[in-house]
Amino acid sequence: MAHSISEVGLIWAVVTMAFYHAATIEASTQFEALISTGWWSSDTSDHCKWHGIICNGSGNVTEINLHNCSRGLGELSKLEFPSFQSLVRLELSSCGLNGSIPPQIGKLTELTHLDLSGNFLTGELPVSLANLTQLVELHLSQNHIYGSIPSKIGSMKNLIDLNLGDNHLVGAIPPSLSQLTKLTFLYLNGNQINGSIPLEIGNLENLIYLLLNDNNLTGLSHGIGGLINLIYLSLSRNKISQPIPEELGNCSSLQHLDLSNNYFTGDIPIQIGDLALHRIDLSNNLLVGRIPSGFQNLRSLDYMNLSHNKLSGTIPSLTYSYNWTLIDLSYNDLEGHIPFELQNASQPGAFDHNKGLCGEIRGWPHCKKGHRIKMIIVISLSTILFLSFAVFGCLFLSAQKKRRDKKILPTEAAAPRHGDLFSIWGFDGRLVYEDIIKATKDFDIKYCIGAGGSSRVYKAQLPDGNVVALKKLHHLEIEEPAYIKSFKTEVQILSAIRHRDIVKLHGFCQHKKAMFLIYDYKERGNLCDMLRNEVGAVELDWIKRVNVVKSIAHALSYMHHDCNTPIIHRDISSNNILLDSELKAFVSDFGTAKLIYPNSSNQTLLAGTYGYIAPELAYTLVVTEKCDVYSFGVVALETMMGKHPKELITIPPSSAQSIMLGDILDARLSPPADLRVLKDVIPVVRMALKCIDSNPQSRPTMQHVSGALLAHSPFPKVPFHEISLWHLMNQDV
Repeated sequence: MAHSISEVGLIWAVVTMAFYHAATIEASTQFEALISTGWWSSDTSDHCKWHGIICNGSGNVTEINLHNCSRGLGELSKLEFPSFQSLVRLELSSCGLNGSIPPQIGKLTELTHLDLSGNFLTGELPVSLANLTQLVELHLSQNHIYGSIPSKIGSMKNLIDLNLGDNHLVGAIPPSLSQLTKLTFLYLNGNQINGSIPLEIGNLENLIYLLLNDNNLTGLSHGIGGLINLIYLSLSRNKISQPIPEELGNCSSLQHLDLSNNYFTGDIPIQIGDLALHRIDLSNNLLVGRIPSGFQNLRSLDYMNLSHNKLSGTIPSLTYSYNWTLIDLSYNDLEGHIPFELQNASQPGAFDHNKGLCGEIRGWPHCKKGHRIKMIIVISLSTILFLSFAVFGCLFLSAQKKRRDKKILPTEAAAPRHGDLFSIWGFDGRLVYEDIIKATKDFDIKYCIGAGGSSRVYKAQLPDGNVVALKKLHHLEIEEPAYIKSFKTEVQILSAIRHRDIVKLHGFCQHKKAMFLIYDYKERGNLCDMLRNEVGAVELDWIKRVNVVKSIAHALSYMHHDCNTPIIHRDISSNNILLDSELKAFVSDFGTAKLIYPNSSNQTLLAGTYGYIAPELAYTLVVTEKCDVYSFGVVALETMMGKHPKELITIPPSSAQSIMLGDILDARLSPPADLRVLKDVIPVVRMALKCIDSNPQSRPTMQHVSGALLAHSPFPKVPFHEISLWHLMNQDV
């Protein structure tokens, strides 16, 4: 017995020594491979301590991360891929790489994340990429890669995020792409891909973002209807010449639909009216027929562009919303009455160049009596009431003329003093100055609910019962005419922003040397105070916190990607997230930094709150959307942790395995052990960690974040108490 035990011990010792010897040889080989690239210079011979290198316990390299290099790295082939069999993550985005992607990259069979975007890579996609079957994320966008997409790409069945956008790819979309059933994000935009979108694409049921815009596609199959979780679809600027498939109405999750600048023919499918669209752009096509009456069911719609088609008939009534950002029906053959609910929401030129429209819009002919009677018969009761209030409001105009003669600055149009102020203020709320002075007793300190370096915030209840928040600015330059003119221009831009997750800026008042902005009032104050309050923190349970983060993400995505001119917040912090009575979150103070200094540019104006400012601002002094992304990540972590993340922001990736999710979540709440809750918490923390990446190029866009948080989350495979930050960073849950 003792003899057999000694034999086992001897064998174990031999195996251990052999393993150690092999690991030593592999580590030595990796050291030589790294040195030969010329990409590193270090005083230490321990390559595991070099910048951007992470090793496992055996000393083998598991991660190479040199994104956004300060100098060009040259050819990618300098890296001897076969030497790195344990490599899990390779991130060399924006590193000045050139040459082609070597076939040897297929040797990295353990790789889960590959990002070579933003370089000068050329050549074709190597077929050997298909060997990377563990790959979850593949980013090769913004290069000069040409050729076709390899058909063997279908073997990469773990792919969740595939971005080949902004290259020179040609050929058709391979049907084998439909085998990537875990795919959530697919970006093939900005190439020269041709042919039809294959029928098999409907197999990608987990897809939420599909960007195929700016290609040479000529057809769209009815298989598109199988994308039941699709949220964002962009096919703009292609050469698609066919009717819009009715099956598009089966995409029940669709919120953003852009088919503009194609050659779509026929009628707009009535099935589109059954969707929950927020934005629809069918402009610059060859569409005919009527606008479907079902569009009146699109209650979340805030952007509609049907211009430059051949649509005819009348405009259907649509649900009126203060959230409208654009309506454009110009350059069609529409006729009849312009619905009242669109007259306040439309922009100049929205109905130009049509056959025979009429309505109560300046510059348009009034409808004839007979036609008006016909419209009254078919109009809904809600529209009649809306008209009645509008007429009643007009009767007050003459009674208010005397107010123009007071010391308040003149305005272009009078308005009822205590009527529906929010719909008639426009961009200038000066006419209600006296009401505000009375409501706040000339800005008495007891009505002050907040203060900052450039302003104080007051709560005011107006005579009509509306409660507003007043941000009174105390900037010294308000006496200068040039400042006032520039300030008003900024207010006009920000007042036009209408989104359900952004605090509405109604306008401003100016009198003598006082100037203040008028916002919606939110009852529960800001997120920072709520998290500091023991009772409030418990009331803000996990699901409410998840929804808070989602609202912030949707608001920033809208500002960065859906406004005609992208707008940067510059000061996302928990102090600038407000909560209403139901603890729904709203982004506030949007653009206030620009408003206070309206003559400064996006690139030179530095603003923000300490602890939320992106680190690159210390040396670039350039404010970009990625600065907002970083600040969002900090706020998202703060929301889930119940406190500012501080040390977690600067933690090295090598320490992520030792930090458990349960250890960082707010201990004042019961752990989210319930799988139904945990599956919603995980994506929030995961995306937050991505957003605080020190390299701005590696941070996702807010559009990507918003889409990821909207996507259906599977139940985690790892028990809650075993989930580490490493699991979240590598999507291994």
